[in-house]
Amino acid sequence: MSFDTKAVSSNWSFPTAVRFGNGRIAELPAIVRELGASRPLVVTDNGLKDLYPVQRALEVLRASGLDAGLFHNVKPNPTGTNVEDGVDALRAGNHDLVVALGGGSALDAAKAIALMAGQTIPMWDLEDIGDNFKRADTSRLVPVIAIPTTAGTGSELGRSSVITHEADKRKVIVFHPKMMPNVVIMDPELTTGLPAPITAATGMDALSHALEAFCAPSFHPMAEGVALNAMRLIKTWLPVATLEGDNLEARGQMLIASGMGCVALQKGLGAIHALAHPLGALYDAHHGLLNAVLMPYVLEFNAPAVEDKLDVLARFLGLPMPNAAGVIEWVGELRDSLNIPATLKEIGLVDIDTDTVARMGVADPCAGGNPVLLDEDGLKTILKAAQG
Repeated sequence: MSFDTKAVSSNWSFPTAVRFGNGRIAELPAIVRELGASRPLVVTDNGLKDLYPVQRALEVLRASGLDAGLFHNVKPNPTGTNVEDGVDALRAGNHDLVVALGGGSALDAAKAIALMAGQTIPMWDLEDIGDNFKRADTSRLVPVIAIPTTAGTGSELGRSSVITHEADKRKVIVFHPKMMPNVVIMDPELTTGLPAPITAATGMDALSHALEAFCAPSFHPMAEGVALNAMRLIKTWLPVATLEGDNLEARGQMLIASGMGCVALQKGLGAIHALAHPLGALYDAHHGLLNAVLMPYVLEFNAPAVEDKLDVLARFLGLPMPNAAGVIEWVGELRDSLNIPATLKEIGLVDIDTDTVARMGVADPCAGGNPVLLDEDGLKTILKAAQG
């Protein structure tokens, strides 16, 4: 029996205000004005700047009389320099609001730009460690409207940004509770142009958030429930969205699942992300693709500690084998069906410095959420299996 709910145009909050539905990008100017702004800066990445989602956003903003600017110098793995340049652009144009538009990279950079525009301390002082976030000056925060064009990170509903520290060659999680966007527009029509390989990789990123959050040992029953339902939606709709790029129902359901995965990850992440972060920082590889490749190997490593949880997940998803082995098999089959490579070697990571990656992985904040205590030897074991 299915209990899927059709994705219909609607508003909700959790707690971010979400405007969901086809064509709702048209409401952007009204939302800008609701937030008391008149000079929005659209922040996106180089690959998206000339494509329909960005051009449509600029069109509706300018047609309504708003003086909209554009900043697009954002790399696929956004850097500290990208954020600094964006802050300079925001200040130079006297912009009073950020429209974060794109995939996870653009959204993360945009949120960091909005936060850092009002700071006098370095961004790295706000790394997600202890109470670092309390160092921030919140008296001059720039409002953010987030518009995702991929269904992966769910950054539009997140309170952090992952930014590469170029000098240290590591990814830093910059966190502040008020980094969460003021309003999110989830418009499935803006995601239909996403190529199948990127749809698949970003969708697996969303799965990694929900799966790791579900398995994390911390106690957060609300996040755990959200994670379960996100995985159910992904199981149903990611293959459809990948094969039928113009299927608006599938695109909408994946946007919902992606956002849910981000909400759930406050329960914790684990070894998938603890390894993907250094691999992405050192080798500039796609984050979602790294997560997809690493996922079954991390599940194998963690399975003895989460057998009961994976049994529950297998039954909830209606898998043929209602146990941990069934979940691992399903993840592998899903990855194969999406034409995602099975090893790091197949995505071009051949000469991995495993000592450095393992050392960085243990220090990554996500390592603490893994259900098995992580040390360098454990991470090397996973890497060895994933390299192929």
